Parts: sequence; structure tokens; C-alpha cells
Amino acid sequence: MKVTSKLYQLILFSALTGISGAGFCQQTHWDKGQIFTEANDPVKTDNKNWLEVKPGLHSSFVSIDKRYAKSEVPNINIERSVLLTGWKGERLSAQVLLWTTDSIPGVKVTLSDFISESGSKLKSIGYARFERYVLTDEYGSGWACGKRNAADFSSSLSADMLDDLSSFNLEKKKVRPVWITLEIPRKAEQGSYSAKVQITTKQGKQQELNLSLDVINQLLPQPSSWSFHLDQWQHPSAVARVNKLPVWSEAHFEAMRPQMQLLANAGQKVITATLNKDPWNIQTYDPYEDMIIWTKGKDGSWSYDYRIFDKWVSFMMGLGVKKMINCYSIVPWNNEIHYKDAITNKFVNIVAKPGTTAFTEMWEPFLKDFAKHLQQKGWLEITNIALDERNKDEMGMAFALIEKVAPKLGVAYADNQKTYKRYTNSDDVSTAVQHPIDDKDIAERRSKGLNTTFYIYCGNSFPNQFTFSEPAESAYLGWYTLATGYNGVLRWAYNSWVENPLVDSRFRTWPAGDTYITYPQARSSIRYERMLEGIQDYEKVLVVKKMLEHKNDLATLAKLNDAIAKLKSHSRYEGWNSDLNAAKQLLNNISVSLSK
Repeated sequence: MKVTSKLYQLILFSALTGISGAGFCQQTHWDKGQIFTEANDPVKTDNKNWLEVKPGLHSSFVSIDKRYAKSEVPNINIERSVLLTGWKGERLSAQVLLWTTDSIPGVKVTLSDFISESGSKLKSIGYARFERYVLTDEYGSGWACGKRNAADFSSSLSADMLDDLSSFNLEKKKVRPVWITLEIPRKAEQGSYSAKVQITTKQGKQQELNLSLDVINQLLPQPSSWSFHLDQWQHPSAVARVNKLPVWSEAHFEAMRPQMQLLANAGQKVITATLNKDPWNIQTYDPYEDMIIWTKGKDGSWSYDYRIFDKWVSFMMGLGVKKMINCYSIVPWNNEIHYKDAITNKFVNIVAKPGTTAFTEMWEPFLKDFAKHLQQKGWLEITNIALDERNKDEMGMAFALIEKVAPKLGVAYADNQKTYKRYTNSDDVSTAVQHPIDDKDIAERRSKGLNTTFYIYCGNSFPNQFTFSEPAESAYLGWYTLATGYNGVLRWAYNSWVENPLVDSRFRTWPAGDTYITYPQARSSIRYERMLEGIQDYEKVLVVKKMLEHKNDLATLAKLNDAIAKLKSHSRYEGWNSDLNAAKQLLNNISVSLSK
């Protein structure tokens, strides 16, 4: 699994030099250098159905709202053409399905340039990625957070990972989806364009599908300017383990660069940092490594080594993540922290529960010194001491200490006990999606400039981003944010990888895919792409609403608001996907009307 220095150069080159007019990393067609075999399909299928399929390669456009089983004959209407519509600067998706009765090696899928009726060209704005199947499970019945015995849950293969392979060997009697990505240049001329999706084999056989693009004369803001508050917790240690690199080494940071750039490209606003030992008490496959080393001197005085913390924060800021630094946690899950004893040069673990003498003696000098250090770095105003689903009384005692000794530090927390009602001025609050904050409380927090998000996790089945979740749920997140008035969404892990994330997304305690949304070596996923789509929609709605208000077009504004309001449900309901697509279509129709 080790990544070679040559591969690092390729990764770095693609991340730094391949920025398209849309503001995203342009696709580079090279293999990742990691050979792995997909798991066997645990779902038994009737191969007799394949006898009805004509020999040879078959292809068709299919909906991006569906995942397609690897071993089943597709039950679809063949579509040889598709139309995509988007703003300048927008990233769009389509999906192609390939299937065959015989093995076909070396299949390639490429896109031609897009050409308008007047002859204008949009060159190299589209690319294709083969989708890879990973093992997944199911949500199950009842409470899904807790130890999971794989035998108790149905397993299957889910097409989720988008792999940057230049060609793919198709298996006989199998399906292979292909994800198509278009990045509309910010300076593209409005109008209609057409291109070909070209499917070729080593034998020289070729098929073509027709891809049309309508460019609306509206400009999507750059990701760095997006207002949607995306907070996905980063896990540096997982990158070190998967790539077999020393944690915090230069090679480790270079391996993280394309991975975290992918997150920044989605408009990520928050840097996830740690204050002491693993704040989550090793709930994840990889423990969180220390970013700040606490040392107790021979005379009992304290010193703090911030070098890794500073390097990590500067690294993420260099990628464009600059709004907040959320530091976990003053109340870790086991209330245990550690420090290095200068006499023995060994780490000492200590339980420091809020309200105890140990808590005050340990945290008071640190908070004072930390605030002073942040002030020197110019980061104090954007830094929050963060907590995750802790007891409300413990949280209250922690808040009191912060307010007493370092009042300029902000506070952020994931809240499952309505703590926000007791502490109304907390800088960054996130509540579970199935326990929404009252509309009036969200409005009041907005009026104060305070950030309020909802979070998705193992405790809610919809909307979510498990590897078995319906793809459109990821896009739904942006529209749900619009409907509820939240500022954005928190997801507890961006890249907290399981043991073998390229093959098996299941984990010992939570539904499959809960721990990560992208794959090693900056491989994207259907979940990432559809989430990005929903965030773009959020930003487009903000632009359109301002334009409608300026034109005093209250009737159209009301129609748009009605479409958004239908998507306020945090429970799955019949027709939610149709409502989502109708709202997206309405948004584009209004965008076209406003561009005239």
C-alpha cells in the first residue's frame, strides 16, 4: 500500500496544477498505483437472466439517483443521449452503465470536446471515472449505533468509489457503472453544446453516447466564497496508516495534500484539531495522534509544544480552509488526558472530570497558554474549544472554566441535549438531524452571527451518506439546509478509514460508510459528488433569491420557497426524490428566465 515518491509527485501535480475554470481539480488520467481486487458479490443472482443478453458490450446512460447491482442484468430503458444543464463554474454529473456477457479487457471511456452550433468549443471539461464496488451492509432496525456483528446484517456490494483508472477490464456477466463529471468553465459562453462519450476496447471496437450541455448565463461563486457551512472532521492518522508513513512526517503531509484539497474544494469551513490524547477514546480504527504535547516540568510548571498543531493548521489554511479551528476536546469521551513527565520522559494518564480539582489544575494553565499562543499566531478569533455529545452538566462546567480563564476562545459543540438553550451565545452549535432546533432559535442565532448546523450520524437513517444510502440523499442535505434555515451540515468523519477502505466499508460499530466519504489517494465517491451538487444548489438558490427580490418578483420567489419547503422532512417519505428533482429543475428554469 505504500505510495512511491513518483506517485506523490503525480498526486501533487494533479492537485496543484490541474485547477479548471470551475475551481476544481481537473481530472488526470493516470493509475493510482494500488492494485486491489473487489470483494466477491455476497448476493446470489440467477445467471439464467444473462442468457437473454446479446453477446458483446452494452452501454446506456442511467440515472445518477440509483446504484446498480454488480451481478444483476440491468432492468433499464436504453438511453443513448442525455442533457445536462448548469451555471458557469458548476460541476455536473451523469452516469453510464456498461455490461457484457463476456470478459472484455482494456475498456476505456473518454469524452470529446463540447461544441456549440456556432462552432464554439469547451475543451477538456469532462472526464469519466470507473465506479468501484465496496462491501456495505444495511441500517437495520432500531438503534444503529453500537457493536455490529456482520452476520446480523445483510451485506452487498455498493458502487461508490470513483477510481482514476485509464482503462478497466470488464468481467463477464457483470455490470460496471462509469461516473461522468463536467466542469463548466467560468468564462464559458452561454448556449447549447454537444459531445460524445466514447467507449473503446483493445480490439478497436467503439460505441458512442451523445452528451448535451446547456450553459445558463449565471455564474456560480467560487468554493472559497460559498456561505454553506460544511464541517467534516478530518483524521490525519488514517492517512498515515493507509500509506504506511510516519505520522506527521513530510511524506505524511504530502499524502494528505490531495486528500484534504478535495475537501477544501467542497467549501469546507473547519479545521479539525486535537488538544490532547484521542478525544474519542479510540472509537475509530486509527487513534488520533497528539497535535499538542503537554509536559510537566521537574518544578511542576507546564510547557506546551504546539509545533504539530501549528503545522497542521497552516497546512489546512494553505488549502483554503480558514473559517474556524475546532479543537477537541476539553471533555474527552473517557475524561482522560495525558502529559509527558519531564523526570521520566514518559506519558502519564490522568482522569480529569469537569468539576474536579484535577480538571481545573490541568486545563486552566493550558487554556491561558493556548489563548496566548493563538493570539500570537493571529488565530484566536477563529478558534473554538470543541466538545462532542457530552453530558450537559459537564459541558456547563467546561464552558464556565473557558469563560473564566480564556474568554476570547470560542466554544463549539455537537449537541444532543438541547444545551444550546442554556448557552445561547455558543459560537458553533450542531444538533442531530432528527432533533431539529426550533425555527425561532435558528433565526435568533443567525441574527447574532452565530453558526448553527445539523449533523448526520449512525443514529439517523435519512438523510445520510452511508455506502448503502440512496445517492440523492447526499444532494438532499443542501436543500434540507435551505428548508430549515441551518447554516450547513456536520459529518463526524471525512476520512476515518476502516481497515481496508478500498474493499470493505463496514465497521465494527456503525453502519457501513459512516466513517468516511472519500477514499485513499483522493479518490472521490458518488456520495461526495452528490453532496457537492447539493451545496452548489444551496449557493445557486441564494443568488437567485437575491435576484428575485431585486426584481420584486414575489410570485416566482414564493414558488421557489414552496418547492424548498417540501424538503424540510428529516424522515424518509414517498416522493422525496421526485420533490428534490422538481426543485432542482425549477431552480434551473428560474435561472434561465433571470438570465434573459
